[in-house]
Amino acid sequence: MTILAASRGDRLYAWSLFGGILSAAGLPIYIYAPNYYAETFGVSLAGLGVLLFFLRLFDFVQDPILGWISERLDSARGLAVAFGVAILALSMIGLFAVTPPFAPILWFGLTITGLFTSFSFLTINFYAAGIGKAEHIRGGHVRLAAWRESGALLGVCIAAVAPTLLIGAVVAPFATFAIGFAVVAVVAALAMAPEWQASRAISDPVPIRTIFGDGPARRLLILALINATPLAVSSSLFLFFVESRLAAPGLEGPLLVLFFLSAALSAPGWSWLASRFGSKPVLLSAMVLAIVSFGFTYTLGAGDWVPFAVICVASGATIGADLTLLPALFARRMAVVSPNGGQGFGLWSLVTKFSLAFAAVILLPLLDWSGFEAGQTDLPASALTMLTVLYALVPSALKLAAIAMLLAIKLED
Repeated sequence: MTILAASRGDRLYAWSLFGGILSAAGLPIYIYAPNYYAETFGVSLAGLGVLLFFLRLFDFVQDPILGWISERLDSARGLAVAFGVAILALSMIGLFAVTPPFAPILWFGLTITGLFTSFSFLTINFYAAGIGKAEHIRGGHVRLAAWRESGALLGVCIAAVAPTLLIGAVVAPFATFAIGFAVVAVVAALAMAPEWQASRAISDPVPIRTIFGDGPARRLLILALINATPLAVSSSLFLFFVESRLAAPGLEGPLLVLFFLSAALSAPGWSWLASRFGSKPVLLSAMVLAIVSFGFTYTLGAGDWVPFAVICVASGATIGADLTLLPALFARRMAVVSPNGGQGFGLWSLVTKFSLAFAAVILLPLLDWSGFEAGQTDLPASALTMLTVLYALVPSALKLAAIAMLLAIKLED
């Protein structure tokens, strides 16, 4: 009761809810949108991959600018965030609930740009506001991160399973999902509204070169890029792997929920372990577990959905460590280097989305080249082999690189 009362007083539930909405608009869209447009409108996977890559190149310019704007909003932050939520909701409806009025790939590009621009702006403000919030609550950055990322991961779980559950229950499952998302986004925005005023600028804006010039911050950004890419790879290929490699169509949604639910439930545990044993050994342990999980995935074939479910639990738990501890470490560093946090988390958003760009521009065209076609049952052996290698071995190699990077970082800095 005491913990719950304290959480209500700190209004951390609002941070969980808003984090859930942002996550629902992020990763699940990379999972569902390409597959939806490929199967529904016949857009090629290679074309979608190239388009998503160029949109991520746009982020190289956009995200630092959004961070610059965020640091200068001050009393207008609440209004700007409300506008961003409106664009987010309308873009989601346009992506899934509106029949493309012109070439589907162009409509996809237009709506996904609106979705991810608003997503970026809201994410930057959300995490930057957390720097000031953490200074005034018990448990600081790690406790705030546990609430924020647990809510975010639960949001991912709901968004991951909702379209699957709606298929067969309603006439237009993806349209229903998009409209439902828009309604919940408004509720989350209202719950979070008081927090923006409380997170007004607390210092003068810091030039972005100052953040790049800070060794610990720069190394954390590089680590975030390397470490986020395995999740981007597995997320981009998850539906294809379950449907085609495991030959288990219809189980994509439940397995996705199992994966992200494991991540959400593990987040408080990783926070507790980090407070007791330190962030570095805990993160290293999670990375090793991730490699073991991906290694076992390589051995799976048609019908092996039960062992894959076990792997989803193990690998999902490792994501809980990544998404809880790394943002908390970066926020703690930004409290020293750039207390307003806008440009710092603009860079954080950029490196996270660049990992998704890697997955889109490299993996989807490789699948296309190997003869893979979404929704087809009679696939050539080369396509299934390519899918398995990309899903299991590429993330393992990237995790090894992340371990090497983490070993080289002195987190005491």
